[in-house]
Formats: sequence, structure tokens, C-alpha cells
Amino acid sequence: MDEMTGRVALVTGANRGIGLAVAQGLAARGATVLVAAREIEAGERAAAGIRATGGAARAVQLDVTDPASIDAAARAVTDTYGRLDVLVNNAGIPGDVAAQVPGAVDLATVAAVLTTNVWGVVAVTEALLPALRRAGSARIVNVSSSVGSLARMSDPAHYFARLPAALGYAPSKAAVNQVTVQYAKALRGTGILVNAADPGPCATDFVRGVPTDRHPGVTRSAADGAVIVLRLAALPPDGPTGGLFAENGPVPW
Repeated sequence: MDEMTGRVALVTGANRGIGLAVAQGLAARGATVLVAAREIEAGERAAAGIRATGGAARAVQLDVTDPASIDAAARAVTDTYGRLDVLVNNAGIPGDVAAQVPGAVDLATVAAVLTTNVWGVVAVTEALLPALRRAGSARIVNVSSSVGSLARMSDPAHYFARLPAALGYAPSKAAVNQVTVQYAKALRGTGILVNAADPGPCATDFVRGVPTDRHPGVTRSAADGAVIVLRLAALPPDGPTGGLFAENGPVPW
């Protein structure tokens, strides 16, 4: 497939898991992929792997919690390419689940989750927005989760409602969904489409250590989770904006 030939895409947290699968998928579709990773060595390894399969990829050091790192990455994108066609805000952390229980919260843990998962999305998007505007018809995809769905979390018929309460990860994804809506509103009419993707539970390092009752039967791969992200990254001009989508359709707020 080559529907993204000539496009430049940046994926945060792209050195492993769903982020790597997204980077590989974008490259397979013809995009030049900027593999953004907190540790440049990890990014270089991931980019080399993509190039080994015939894709175009380059590593970029990017810590989504570090303003200096974000600014440097944005300058590198502008100086090298002049524009950015696709931004995938994928970087995120689950945090220590036990430290997020109401009444026994470790505030530093919750702060770290919110900083990475929410502040990082805003900070990276703001820094790259000028390059996205120059692309004319850019796509922004924020990797979210259905655990951020208030409807599902409060529905007695859904297993989410029976999960132990936690004040970090799930609220962070609800915030990402709202951030997505606000950017979509602000950018409506510019040609830039902004959506959130729910990859669903995948058997990656990200869920290691999370109790299995939270996501029973996790057998899906990172590539499975990347499907909806790739679909939203390649939306046509008349595609949706301001929504949260899983592979099988919209996810309720």
C-alpha cells in the first residue's frame, strides 16, 4: 500500500508496542516516519528495523514531559521537512495501579501519569501545530483508551464498572478525549482532522503488571491495536473529526 507516499509522520513513544506498530504501518504505506522516543538509542534501533524492511524512518529524541526536548524535536521537523502531515500522540504510561487507589493515592504517581498522558499531548501538539498547519490537510491522532469512557465506566452492564477505582490512568484518558474535542473545534475548517483512537487491550509491555481482571483475555497484538490509529491517520478530507474510535466504530464518551 502507498496511500501515504510523500507524507511525513511523527509518532511519539514509537520505539515499542503500539507506537512501533503504528510507525511500521505508516512506513509500509509510504510515509516517512519520525520515530520519536525518549531514549534516542531506542529510537535508532526501531528506525533501523523499519529501514531494514524498506521503509523510510528516522529517529527523533523526544521526551513528552520535557519542554526543551519537545522544542528541539519541533525545530528538527521544521528544519528538515518544513511541515508535518501526521502526528500520532502515542506516548503514555499506566503508572503503578496500586498507587492510584482513592484514599491511598501516591500523588507523585498520579501527577506523573497526568503529566505524560495529558500535558504531553498538549505540549507536543502545540509545538508541532505550525508544521501541521503548513501541511494543509494534516491528521492528528491521540491514542486514548475506552477506559476513559465515562459511559462505559458507569454502566453496570459493562465490566469496566466493576474494575477497582483508580485516579490516574483512566482519568488521564478521559482528559485526552476532551483535549481531542477541543483541538478539533479549534481546527475545524483548516483541513486538519483530530481524533482519538482506542486500540483496545493489547498484549504489550504496557499492560505487563496490570491485573488480568482489568482486561481479561488479552490476546490482541500491537499490530491489532495499531489498525484504528492507522485508519484515522489516513482519513480522507471528508472524514470525521473530534471523535473517539475503536476498530469497530465510535466509542461512547
